Amino acid sequence: MEGIVSALNNIIWSPALIYLCLGAGLFYSIMTRFVQIRLFKEMLRLLFKSKPDNDGISSFQALAVALAGRVGMGNIAGVAAAIGFGGPGAVFWMWIVAFLGASTAYVESTLGQIYKERDVVTGEYRGGPAYYFERALGQKWYGIVFAISSIIACGIFLPGVQANGVVNAVAQVTGEGSLMTLMGMEVGSTRLIALAIILLVLGFIIFGGIKRIANFAEYAVPFMAVGYVVLALLIMFTNFSKVPEVFGMIFSDAFSAQAGFGAAIGWGVKRGIYSNEAGQGTGPHAAAAAAVDHPSQQGLVQAFSVYVDTLLVCSATAFMILSTGMYNIQGALPDGQFIVQNIAAEVEINSPSFTQMAMESVYGTVGDSFIALAVFFFAFTTILAYYYIAEVNISYLTRYMGKNASKTGLFIVKLMIMVMVAYGALNSSGYIWGLGDVGVGLMAWLNIVGIIIIFFVAKPTLTMLRDYEAQLKAGGGTSDKRFVFDPKKFGIKNAVYWEERYKQTVESNRKNDLK
Repeated sequence: MEGIVSALNNIIWSPALIYLCLGAGLFYSIMTRFVQIRLFKEMLRLLFKSKPDNDGISSFQALAVALAGRVGMGNIAGVAAAIGFGGPGAVFWMWIVAFLGASTAYVESTLGQIYKERDVVTGEYRGGPAYYFERALGQKWYGIVFAISSIIACGIFLPGVQANGVVNAVAQVTGEGSLMTLMGMEVGSTRLIALAIILLVLGFIIFGGIKRIANFAEYAVPFMAVGYVVLALLIMFTNFSKVPEVFGMIFSDAFSAQAGFGAAIGWGVKRGIYSNEAGQGTGPHAAAAAAVDHPSQQGLVQAFSVYVDTLLVCSATAFMILSTGMYNIQGALPDGQFIVQNIAAEVEINSPSFTQMAMESVYGTVGDSFIALAVFFFAFTTILAYYYIAEVNISYLTRYMGKNASKTGLFIVKLMIMVMVAYGALNSSGYIWGLGDVGVGLMAWLNIVGIIIIFFVAKPTLTMLRDYEAQLKAGGGTSDKRFVFDPKKFGIKNAVYWEERYKQTVESNRKNDLK
């Protein structure tokens, strides 16, 4: 099985996908006139502006759900793997992916908003790539293919990566000489206890729907992200004299062949996309669930989430590892000799170990335990986000089959997620990360190709951006002048939710005028 997974990875993550991701980000950055820079101030304003309604969640809750998916093992173990296999220069390419990917995140999340609909069973807003491929391209088969791929990726391949990271972090904390082992508890037992806790809490939350997931993420994500970044900054201040050296390593190694030709760019882009998910097609699901006045608003909020994920959290991890020297760099296979070896050779690269050791070198065992706790929260909220994505796509496939089919499908995917969490926790990390990479790659190929085709067929996202900026310039967003969106005015077809909403707005205004 591991051989099959490895072969699939080599095919899916060929240089073609690496350059497609970078090229798509650059293309959309140019076409939107670098919206990720121009409207940065508006991104911040929107975070706390919108409020949830009966059927949707707020922009901030949607951001939290999206960040729950983005801020996960990719930010801790993923960064460590990027450095361990690609050298310090991989961090530079993670930054590039984040900067360019913010424009891709804007495009895909705006599309998610434009073509969202109300679920026939729950009444909640649903949307994502499957919906916009069907409605914008008129290609239902492509939507079905994406929906099936995302259920496989988020329901089967990806949850195990997060669970695996949690139990590995627990194993690091509870290793020989730890408090738990001194009390007579075996390492294997603590791994099983960690798994049992994940499954119990996961089951409670996912059986409560998007509102319960959003409420949990709204508080858990900011808390864990801020706490993690603060401790990382303290490490940077402790090693302040090494900060210039760290920057020097990152930039000087970005274009070198230290870990094999193309290793830095390959691993940087691969782990960058795994971490911030820009272009992968996951973000639009949470974006579509938000209650906003204009589709571009949630596109901007989701673009901001890419910055939070990579430029803040991933950078914090990278600086911790590089400034403390707690890393190895493994050369290209087949020999796989270490190019740089600062720590024991048996320390696994595809795990949180580099980060835990960096934290422990400054804070002692407390730092090690904190990383284990951070891994738990990061990974757990990511599993929740994966479940929600699988749920949305199950709803897409069953939305015309009646309530029973939808409820049955949702129940099956809940059980499937929990089984795969257990499976991932109990298998080797290299194999589980390989499965995760296959899932990410499948979704990225389908989504990026699809949104590029949509751009040339309809260009709805650029139309939305121009309309939003025009309304913003005219005073939109104030209490006296709310944003409005009329899809028919711009020739956008099949935006059923927004067509109905605009009719209601016109009717409400007419009644107010009569009064």
